[in-house]
Amino acid sequence: MGLRQRVFQKENLERYLQKDSQFERTLSAIDLIALGVGAVIGTGIFILPGTVAATKAGPGIILSFIIAAIVCAVAAMCYAEFSSVLPVAGSAYSYGNIVYGEMVGWIIGWALVLEYVLAVAAVAVGWAAYFNSFIAGFGLSLPKAVTGSFNPAKGTYVNIVAIVIVCLIAWIIDAGLKTSVRLNNIIVAVKLAIIIIFLLVGSFYVKPSNWTPFAPFGTNGIFQGAAVVFFAYLGFDCVSASAAEVKNAKKNMPIGIIGTLVICTIFYILVSAVLTGMVSYTRLNVDDAVSFALQLVHQNFVAGIVSIGALAGMFTMMVTMIYSSSRLLYSIGRDGLLPSFLGKIDKHHAPKNAMIIVTIVISLLAGFIPLDQLANLVNIGTLIAFAFVSFGILLLRRNPKLNAIKGFRVPFYPVLPVVSGLLCLFMMTKLALETWIASLVWFAFGLIIYFSYGIRHSKLNQEQD
Repeated sequence: MGLRQRVFQKENLERYLQKDSQFERTLSAIDLIALGVGAVIGTGIFILPGTVAATKAGPGIILSFIIAAIVCAVAAMCYAEFSSVLPVAGSAYSYGNIVYGEMVGWIIGWALVLEYVLAVAAVAVGWAAYFNSFIAGFGLSLPKAVTGSFNPAKGTYVNIVAIVIVCLIAWIIDAGLKTSVRLNNIIVAVKLAIIIIFLLVGSFYVKPSNWTPFAPFGTNGIFQGAAVVFFAYLGFDCVSASAAEVKNAKKNMPIGIIGTLVICTIFYILVSAVLTGMVSYTRLNVDDAVSFALQLVHQNFVAGIVSIGALAGMFTMMVTMIYSSSRLLYSIGRDGLLPSFLGKIDKHHAPKNAMIIVTIVISLLAGFIPLDQLANLVNIGTLIAFAFVSFGILLLRRNPKLNAIKGFRVPFYPVLPVVSGLLCLFMMTKLALETWIASLVWFAFGLIIYFSYGIRHSKLNQEQD
């Protein structure tokens, strides 16, 4: 078989389904929505509405969130169709293997590794900083040497709290999917309850005059705001990574993905409206706009509760992302593109080896590496996956065997999938040049791994030889 045939050889759905049958299907639609909301609504809801309103959109931030939600909604429907028709582990990586071929699947998987691992590491660092400031309120503190990434000049050597929280979450997930999902559901409920408390308390202090002018930076400012807050929605794609562990995936996967987006959009819009109504947008360019607004109206107790909500938001985001990244790594190992021990399922129906490696990598990044610049790479990894999934619907529908499988269908085909893909490409053009350069280095490294190891150990190509 020639090189071109090898790299574009397509995976077989039946093999994936047979391999993934070792997973126990326990997740319901409610569990999926909780996983999605846990990933999407993190610290962003307490920070982004304020900073973007102050610098780009004014009270028009409400429209910015609506525009960004529309862009995400189209991509979400593409994910919903794939996960309904192809209920396998690995999310966009596995979809790419089936409709595009192995090399494109690998590129998508490598992009998702970038998204998941860096996102969790960055949030773990944020969680640690928030935790340190939280305990400082009780007169407690950790030695400076263990409160930051390796930087001897500033007196920090390791971020011990970031490492501990990553390991704790991995241990909770490894202890059992049912247990970790139940805990995640509880914390998501607490987080949403705290946001509702803010909305109820804050609504009494809303002054309609603060919404004027509604678009001080003009229409362009609203669209610039949409480009920024678009990334507040990233995370719903993690829901599709759990497809192999979902009861009645054809029905529940679309509900989980689209339900996540609807709920998150409603909360983002309401928080933006109340926040900009409480305080003039010109004063909201602060690190924690929600707490700041509550303190201005002398609701310090509620501001403290919101701080707990921020910690809960980051916690559930890490639960979903660590869970999804372990399933992604399992899927790549399952196919032989990375060492096959990663594709093993233990007696508890979990990819323990993949979880261990994911935990080690994320812990090292969060504990020792400054992530200020690397965090921007999360965006490009996500948009690449979104674009491939969107255009992939065209190939999915053209495959008679796959198209015959009943499941959710993207409406207005083929217009919506094409529009979704083009919108993702457009959003990628808004990313900084440094992000593009760093991503090219990342993908070049990925292709070296694929052609030096993956293509020679691929289970698919071994079957064809």
